[in-house]
Amino acid sequence: MLWGMKLVLAVIQDADATALVRVLSENAFEVTKLASTGGFLREGNTTLMIGVTEERLGELKRRVQQTCRSRTRLVAPSVPMGEQHEGLASDPVEVPVGGAVMFVMDVAEFVKV
Repeated sequence: MLWGMKLVLAVIQDADATALVRVLSENAFEVTKLASTGGFLREGNTTLMIGVTEERLGELKRRVQQTCRSRTRLVAPSVPMGEQHEGLASDPVEVPVGGAVMFVMDVAEFVKV
């Protein structure tokens, strides 16, 4: 294992991807961007792979937190046809979206060719 080296997978909303990649690049973080889909709304997300030393992990977390904002969005509830009550199926529901989910893993080996 490489002492102090981490791999961070940050899953963020597409709306925040450009700004976050710019902020991280400006602050000397190496970032690889992957398109992904998932989550509650099954919308497009972006997954960033970021290699970082343990010493800079706190800074990385702060940059992600400052850039990826939480917001709310109105969505139509998906209720099975047999379970719909009058007025329920057409009333949109406000749900929180945005922010980031970060997975931090130790790096056993890193090879750059």
